[in-house]
Amino acid sequence: MSTDQNEISFPTVPVPDEQAQRQAVARHEQLTKPAGSLGRLEELGVWVAARQGQCPPRPFTRPRVVVFAGDHGVAGHGVSAYPSEVTGQMVSNFLAGGAAVNVLATNTGATVRVVDMAVNADTPPVVSAHKVRRSSGAIDREDALTDAEVRAAINAGRTIADEEIDSGADLLIAGDMGIGNTTPAAVLISVLTGTEPVAVVGRGTGIDDNAWMRKTAAIRDALRRARKVLDDPVALLRTSSGADIAALTGFLAQAAVRRTPVLLDGVVVGAAALVAEELAPGARQWWLAGHRSAEPGGPLVLEHLDLTPVLDLGMRLGEGSGALAALPILTAATRVLGEMATFDEAGVGGPTEAEAAKS
Repeated sequence: MSTDQNEISFPTVPVPDEQAQRQAVARHEQLTKPAGSLGRLEELGVWVAARQGQCPPRPFTRPRVVVFAGDHGVAGHGVSAYPSEVTGQMVSNFLAGGAAVNVLATNTGATVRVVDMAVNADTPPVVSAHKVRRSSGAIDREDALTDAEVRAAINAGRTIADEEIDSGADLLIAGDMGIGNTTPAAVLISVLTGTEPVAVVGRGTGIDDNAWMRKTAAIRDALRRARKVLDDPVALLRTSSGADIAALTGFLAQAAVRRTPVLLDGVVVGAAALVAEELAPGARQWWLAGHRSAEPGGPLVLEHLDLTPVLDLGMRLGEGSGALAALPILTAATRVLGEMATFDEAGVGGPTEAEAAKS
């Protein structure tokens, strides 16, 4: 039985609050600075106000990172510099607080949750409650998931988003962990943006030229299978993703349905975002790109979704690390809009009438 896209459906995604956006733009013109002088910080503050539906916006009080972990069968075909055992080991590292995502989350006041969707190892019950299987299929020669598994993974992502929002999360950050996961990400990005494989294939964990050639061949083979289901997002996830990426897709779409802003991370989360936008059109209005990934597929995702990254630091780790690096800037932009004095409040002379007219 083939997967029918209608088996997985999302309500219409609400649009951000246009009145709050207009109020935020107007407020920036009254703050004690020349109009536009804080550049992108002003745009980011307006973005937050529109997503919170209020002006001035409030600083985020409970930013939450959710790292979706899973292994990929294609990793057994020499496409990564690390063995697949590292995925399970990194899950333990996350839980112990020793990974980059933990350090960066502490720096920003965010908290971290790890979810095992398809790790090829036993993990503690605290992370494995939604586990779909051990490792996803090798997508260059077989489907990543069964019909039932892809639905379970998408619905797990939806459930996790609901759990976090219902628990008070006011900003979500999606992260990933999985040896070999940039290979299915490249397949999804290539097929959904119409880009040739060689323009999407990156070095991932730092592979050499031989491994890069193996990875490119695997992606070409996987693309032949992906193109047959291009018009069905659920079937595409079943064929070419993995339980972790399918769950990320459901998570990103549901966050938008729930009017909760999301900071996107790198290329794997970006690939899931492309599919989520197909499943829940308009979801991208609730996402902000934390950074521009150094992986070749990263800029393709941003262009396709019309997202401008906050940072460009040459990062390609994943885990949510790039999004967390951007969070302090987003917080600063929010506080500027909410806490700076207006010209009237400070008793400072505003712009001349001629200058005000220009703005």
